[in-house]
Amino acid sequence: QVMLVESGGGLVQPGGSLRLSCAASGSKINSMGWYRQAPGKQRELVATITTGGTTNYADSVKGRFTISRDNAKRTVDLQMNSLKPEDTAVYYCNAADLTWRPYWGQGTQVTVSS
Repeated sequence: QVMLVESGGGLVQPGGSLRLSCAASGSKINSMGWYRQAPGKQRELVATITTGGTTNYADSVKGRFTISRDNAKRTVDLQMNSLKPEDTAVYYCNAADLTWRPYWGQGTQVTVSS
């Protein structure tokens, strides 16, 4: 079992920045990442990072978001810059254990609005 606890999120104006953090506990993990789900839409990948530091980003966030990971602390962060109203969503931390079973955090709301 893997438990994920998220922090960060909130309300920010367009063009602003936010940082999301996620801490994992329990079983060993492989890839970690962030997904998001806007109202009325399917959950979508935002960014992932492997234990070796290889990253993958959705085209919509490339150049604006940066994912990072601390393997010793078992944390993954998402720095979000130049936020747009279309980034508004519930953001979920994701991790896969050594069998590639996925786990999810409880979600944290990010609202970009003036």
